[in-house]
Amino acid sequence: MTLPNRPRGFTLIELLVVIAIIAVLVGLLLPAVQHAREAARRAQCTNNLKQIGLALHNYHETSQCFPPGWIGVSSDQPDVNGLNGWGWGSMILNEMEQTTLFEQIKFDVAVHNPANSGVLQKSLSVYLCPSDSSPEHWTLANTSGSAIVDLPTANYVGVFGTTDLSLCASKPLGTPCTGNGSFMHNVPLRMAEFKDGLSSTMLVGERKTKISDGWNSTWTGVVPTGKEPYQRILGSADHTPNNVTNHFDDFSSQHSSGSNFVFGDGRVQMINSNIDTKNYQGLATRDGGETVTDY
Repeated sequence: MTLPNRPRGFTLIELLVVIAIIAVLVGLLLPAVQHAREAARRAQCTNNLKQIGLALHNYHETSQCFPPGWIGVSSDQPDVNGLNGWGWGSMILNEMEQTTLFEQIKFDVAVHNPANSGVLQKSLSVYLCPSDSSPEHWTLANTSGSAIVDLPTANYVGVFGTTDLSLCASKPLGTPCTGNGSFMHNVPLRMAEFKDGLSSTMLVGERKTKISDGWNSTWTGVVPTGKEPYQRILGSADHTPNNVTNHFDDFSSQHSSGSNFVFGDGRVQMINSNIDTKNYQGLATRDGGETVTDY
């Protein structure tokens, strides 16, 4: 009697071959998927900076100037660690379609005053680069390590220029800390003061978060800690993007090729990490008279 034919199952060797083929296909597809996701994140980062640039232009149209980097006054005199500490990122909230949040800020008291605790709980996606997987808030501590306040994270800081921000700490009471870039202590700048041209001057750039080193920035403003708190909202073009060497106030990002910047004319451009340092620093000044040809 002839037995009926039974369906033959896969052998162990055949299953292993199939699994190996699937693993190879996944290995080939995964980089493409990751690249597509990063491209989408970069596009959103670019869009965030475009919104910031537009808000700065709208602020200028209303106020006839850009906002100062931050406000610091004590006894009616300039003081880098004085009141109220609020920075440029908080001052343009009204132009960022965040009017309700803007109206909640008590600008007559310090950033970390309990009256502003509700505001500090707000994390704004427009100030966060999607490629940076940092937490939405971080804890600011003083020099002894004691917690002062929790602040919302930001990945975009104003361009102070080529001057080292740490020099602000030595400014005596009565002297504002001014740089050669787009934002500084107490001083609002007009477009007419950008003698190098708005299209050749960076306004705001990226900074990545590095939790392990305490490298955190915020859109709110300056909270005195005994160190240089202004570095949380501003940056200096000491080193080219992503070439940070223990300099928190440099610009950096999680993008492999460089960092995004919004220029004075509102356009956003990725500045490559390999840009010539002289050209890069020329883009960070508003009236240095540099001729920048390659960037």
